[in-house]
Amino acid sequence: MPNYFTDNNDMQFNFNNLDLNEVVEIAEDNFEQAKEFNYAPTSYEDAIENYKKVLEIVGDIAGNFIAERAAAVDEEGAEYKDGEVFYAKGTEENLKQLAAADLRGMIFPRKYGGLNIPFSIYIMAIELISRADASLMNIFGLQDIGDTIMKFGNEEQRQEFLPGFCTGEYTGAMALTEPDAGSDLQAVKLHAYQDDKGQWYLKGVKRFITNGNGDVLLVLARSEPGTKDGRGLSMFACYGDKTVKVRRIENKLGIHGSPTCELQFNDTPAQLVGSRRFGLIKYVFDLMFRARMGVSAQALGISQAAYEEALKYAKDREQFGKSIYNIPVVANMLIDMRVMLEANRVLLYNVARIVDLKEKLEEKIAKLKEEGKPFGEENLRLKKLVKEANLLTPIAKYVLTEGANKITYDALQIHGGTGYMREFKVERLVRDARITNIYEGTSQLQVVAAIGGVMNDVLGELFDEKEKKEYTGGVATLVNHLIEIREIFRDCLKYVNEKKDPAFQDVASKELVELYSYIFIGYLLLDQAEKEPKKVFIANRYVLTSLANARKNAESIKDGLFNDILHTEKILA
Repeated sequence: MPNYFTDNNDMQFNFNNLDLNEVVEIAEDNFEQAKEFNYAPTSYEDAIENYKKVLEIVGDIAGNFIAERAAAVDEEGAEYKDGEVFYAKGTEENLKQLAAADLRGMIFPRKYGGLNIPFSIYIMAIELISRADASLMNIFGLQDIGDTIMKFGNEEQRQEFLPGFCTGEYTGAMALTEPDAGSDLQAVKLHAYQDDKGQWYLKGVKRFITNGNGDVLLVLARSEPGTKDGRGLSMFACYGDKTVKVRRIENKLGIHGSPTCELQFNDTPAQLVGSRRFGLIKYVFDLMFRARMGVSAQALGISQAAYEEALKYAKDREQFGKSIYNIPVVANMLIDMRVMLEANRVLLYNVARIVDLKEKLEEKIAKLKEEGKPFGEENLRLKKLVKEANLLTPIAKYVLTEGANKITYDALQIHGGTGYMREFKVERLVRDARITNIYEGTSQLQVVAAIGGVMNDVLGELFDEKEKKEYTGGVATLVNHLIEIREIFRDCLKYVNEKKDPAFQDVASKELVELYSYIFIGYLLLDQAEKEPKKVFIANRYVLTSLANARKNAESIKDGLFNDILHTEKILA
């Protein structure tokens, strides 16, 4: 009986080496919650043991039940009938099973019925769910809707909405996108207005809304008449009642179990969440940290599933009198997939820990303010973490989602013609992976989001420390390669800056972001290799490959290739 947590040695290694001490201490109020809730942990070790048990339960449900239903869910898909949306039978069963295990509200505080699980552990759960059925993540992972209400709503709203998420009574949806406002959310037009008694209503259309049939909708709307930019937008919560008409669901390439809806709001009663005008510039911005990480975890789960399918097929399939697993070119593909998979995992979980700590410090500072205590030291740390999160969450989404497309592509290639057939799981994984580097911001927009932090060398102090560290064992020589990559990065950055051409900088940004990611991930893998000898091979392969790629990045920036791109109109006319 497969358990997707216990059968994944790399995931367990990352779990066992994830330092969540401060996160857990703040989350558990220095373990004072144990006095109120007899099931709350009494120490850090107790908390980690609890998280491990939760992940084992998620791994069991994912491996033994959700994965078994995934093919049927993909085949049946969500259905739109007489204005209503119906989940596939397997999706309904999955949601009921997760609710019965108290996993539908795992991130919420205990007083609302949740498990008070840190974000890092939640991201691990999303990977497990996604490995079994990526489309289910698009419903399970929308606990973040409730998280936004928890952070920015009032207590009355928390009491109204959060218990329903925890029991599984509610599913949620994040209604941001419109026909003319995709990535450019400043262009949102959906109208929010008040009656004489101050009651808010919503009127307008939203499109491409994941799980738009959800019970609770978090809606970005224009509350300030006459405005045209992000400063006129506010955030609202409403129910998906009869005033919200689902006009259609999209007929998609993949993730068939997740309905993507077009919604029409017809004077829908709504509640303002937080303050007016902060919908985009604060609340959506905060939500994006989690949204990017959730899709990154989804991509990683798909990648793991694809690798497992490719490895199994390669061992079983015989050609020319031997298993294709023993053909060097195939073995090399599998090795590259494994290295990318483990490099992407250490990136994801380290960035998740940064987001986790950022959020917990925000909670701690709010509490210190309330108590009238000083918070200067915490505030300085928070500013640093915000800069790191602003840089690393888009890098994680870029790297992991592009990686998922590469891994699933190669997995299908290893299957040959059979992988192209619907009866093979890898065909579904390829289709499901394709959306990950599109929604919640395309790869190109992740580069745009990350380039400011890269240009300002946000991780410079960290890299300085790593260069001074004396690494032991088989990874000591790899530091010199990472130093060389950093020198290549600095040289390219200097070259771009000296051009003093914003258009050239925009074109070169992808190469610069990739260069920066090689250094960060490389040092993460070196740290792992010091703890586990088996990781030395992964670190060595990753760093050497990155060095070769870094030289290519530099050549692309400097050899005049980008000059052609700057004159696209003339070339393509």
